[in-house]
Amino acid sequence: MMAASMVQYVVVRGDLIKTLKWPTGAVITQNVRMILFHSGDTETQLLIDLFIILLQAKDEESIQKLAEKLQEDKIDHKLWIEQPENIPTCLAAKPYPKEEIQKYFKKFKLFK
Repeated sequence: MMAASMVQYVVVRGDLIKTLKWPTGAVITQNVRMILFHSGDTETQLLIDLFIILLQAKDEESIQKLAEKLQEDKIDHKLWIEQPENIPTCLAAKPYPKEEIQKYFKKFKLFK
């Protein structure tokens, strides 16, 4: 029997680059922080075949709504709040089998 494909979805705000003129490197740094957020998890450390899918939220409202839905459904995740600005910039879900978590992320496009 084949093991389920494990995925980690990371969603960053596209408007940080387009509207607020943040450097792309600063936005991608949020992605790295989110991946590291779960690196201490025993299950995560044991993963060999993990796909990281980097997606883009159009704005703060859409990433906040995603965080609320994940919290409501008890999906382990982290919403990164950049300080001192107090701006939500990135969200990462703990790695889950793709078939369990994909539905939450279908409306987001790949980060470009």
